[in-house]
Amino acid sequence: MKIPVHTAREIAEILGCSLVGDPEIRIYGINEIHKVTPGDLTFTDVPKYLKKALESPASAIILNQEVEAPAGKALLISRFPFRDFNRLLEYFQPSILPTFSSVQPNFENVILGQNVVIGHHTYIEPGCHIGHNVVIGPYCYIGRDTIIHPNVTIGAYTHIGRNVVIQSGCVIGGEAFYYKRTSSGSERLLSKGRVVIGDFVEIGANTTIDKGVTSDTYIGDHTKIDNLVQIGHDTFIGRNCQIAAQVGIAGACVIEDGVILWGQVGIPSGIRIGARATVLAKSGVLTSLEGAKVYFGFVAKEVKKAWREIASMGRLPRLLRNLESSASNGHSSDEISYST
Repeated sequence: MKIPVHTAREIAEILGCSLVGDPEIRIYGINEIHKVTPGDLTFTDVPKYLKKALESPASAIILNQEVEAPAGKALLISRFPFRDFNRLLEYFQPSILPTFSSVQPNFENVILGQNVVIGHHTYIEPGCHIGHNVVIGPYCYIGRDTIIHPNVTIGAYTHIGRNVVIQSGCVIGGEAFYYKRTSSGSERLLSKGRVVIGDFVEIGANTTIDKGVTSDTYIGDHTKIDNLVQIGHDTFIGRNCQIAAQVGIAGACVIEDGVILWGQVGIPSGIRIGARATVLAKSGVLTSLEGAKVYFGFVAKEVKKAWREIASMGRLPRLLRNLESSASNGHSSDEISYST
């Protein structure tokens, strides 16, 4: 998320924080730790991530303990870094209540169904078909010849390319599932990013795509997504991917070009899957995977290795019978044959 340029001193004054390090460092972005680049501000309030934050490209860090600032960084000392990070997000991008026109807009060569509501400052290119009961938030863009089926909800700031098909019941641009657990409950990290969908993308019925927290959730050109898929905040999906039904992809993942995910694949946050990899149905991906290979299982493994292990399990009864027979005949363990 880009912001007007501020010095670390000015950010500290906004938050009422003390400052360690260079007060004149220029800040022009706010991002989570996995997205930071030079010039960004981030936060950490978990001891195990302190080292990662201090060694990250971030120029400024909100944290809850006073340590020596690395060269070229500013540290903002806060009792509640999570809350102060939220405060900054809201300060630079205040939340907007959805506002909708009381009169149905008249876009050129756009077919609008019944009960369509469209937010202010949203633009729809010619050739689009918008089905009944669709809700489109403010500040959205929809490219030409896109088809949006009935009962779709599209959140504010969403950018949709041309020749996209969105099936019924989809929610595009919902809030990120990102909470900090506290003794009194859970606090949500505010979502200030967007969903960006490329050209010729198809999205199946009842699929949900969460907007980014501080950057964009991105779906690349020509990617095809089946029904009932969940895609988390800040995830990047490349070009020409195919994602089957009931796949769940958590936040901040990178799915490179040409990846195929079969039904009910589960992927936790922060995973990268290399280009042209295929993950077979019901696999659980717990580590990043190299491209151009086929994976299967839980934990997902290269498919040949996974099938060998499954085949070995099927031979266990015969191996056990051989062991029992050899033992009853008085053979020592050194003499037992393990031939199958």
